[in-house]
Amino acid sequence: MVRLLVFMKVLIISNGHGEDLSGSLLGKGLISRGHKVDALSLVGKGRPYKKEGIKNYGLNRDFSTGGIGYTSLIGRLTELFQGQLLYLFSSIFRLFFIANRYDLFLIVGDVIPIFAAWLLGKPSVVYLVAYSSHYEGKLRLPWPSKFCLSSPTFREIYSRDQLTADDLTDQLRKTIKFLGNPFMDPVFGCQKNLPKIPFRLGILPGSRRPELDNNLELILRLIPFLSKEIFTSNNVSFDIALVDSLSKDELSLLLLKYGWEIEKSSTKSDLLQIFKSGYSVNIHWHSFAPILQSSNILLAMAGTAAEQAIGLSKPVVQLPGRGPQFTPSFAEAQRRLLGPTIFCASRKFGNKRNFYHQTANLILDLYQRKDDLELKRQCSEQAILRLGTGGGTERIVDSIVNKFIK
Repeated sequence: MVRLLVFMKVLIISNGHGEDLSGSLLGKGLISRGHKVDALSLVGKGRPYKKEGIKNYGLNRDFSTGGIGYTSLIGRLTELFQGQLLYLFSSIFRLFFIANRYDLFLIVGDVIPIFAAWLLGKPSVVYLVAYSSHYEGKLRLPWPSKFCLSSPTFREIYSRDQLTADDLTDQLRKTIKFLGNPFMDPVFGCQKNLPKIPFRLGILPGSRRPELDNNLELILRLIPFLSKEIFTSNNVSFDIALVDSLSKDELSLLLLKYGWEIEKSSTKSDLLQIFKSGYSVNIHWHSFAPILQSSNILLAMAGTAAEQAIGLSKPVVQLPGRGPQFTPSFAEAQRRLLGPTIFCASRKFGNKRNFYHQTANLILDLYQRKDDLELKRQCSEQAILRLGTGGGTERIVDSIVNKFIK
């Protein structure tokens, strides 16, 4: 029997950087209703929780791979050598130590926190952001997720899309709800836009170092392959969204290495302009959502950021890198997840130079189709199908509160 409460103490357990973002938004929503919320991030430093003022019991260590999830074989081995398993076991041990302080677990992640919650038998709800039936048509939950989620421990389960909700409702023989994706709300709600220009290519190189540095290298190599007649005009803008972990000084060394000139700017400015052979690129800090909103298409080497772009009805061109996260296999899985409005050049034939040419041609084709009504219709259709509408945070919070509060 479900014990109804007036006030809840909730522990959010998340195991990924994108999961931390969604967890922090759900936590913020619960706090606004008067509930006590803490977090345990199993991967990384849980920066989104810190931003929202949510206490985080995570051990706050970053790994070069970004932690648990899709990685290369080398990435998995690197995690082992860096102590990822020991770190994870330490975090789970901490969970067992603090569990009795809470009325409810809110799981944002996959098999590891699900299994831990099941072992503890704590009333739990789970937002399955990591799983989708769009990958294969029918979701094959890893062992023992299916067994755990079928148990009475999990009072509500929220999926990331309607196809998954329908599939799991049939598999688990309990109602799975699709109410939207919290990580979309910050970009849906962004009111700040970059200056208007006929065509903007937004560039998302990812957020995890040292992969970020390697991704920027590939992007800087790609840009000169774009048509000079079109992409060096004043009607086109290239805008890169960067995170704070890469400073201006570190970026400058990378840019000079590949022959890019830097316009002098204030060290306090969040904008840096760089130039090479007639191409001009704007590099922004703290402007991720405005770049997403203001771009016609996105060049992406990222996970959650590419999902947000598709959710905003933007076409995306992928540029797979060396990893450990954004590898060709990760990019292929992302295309299955996000559908036909995400594009990638084939690596089956030719060398790197040919791959850059193919990627540049994809960008040129989308540039030429920027006013194509059929493409816009398809992007809007896929946005709803794959990510849903805005307001997911509030709907999930409402559902949790209505389930447990008198």
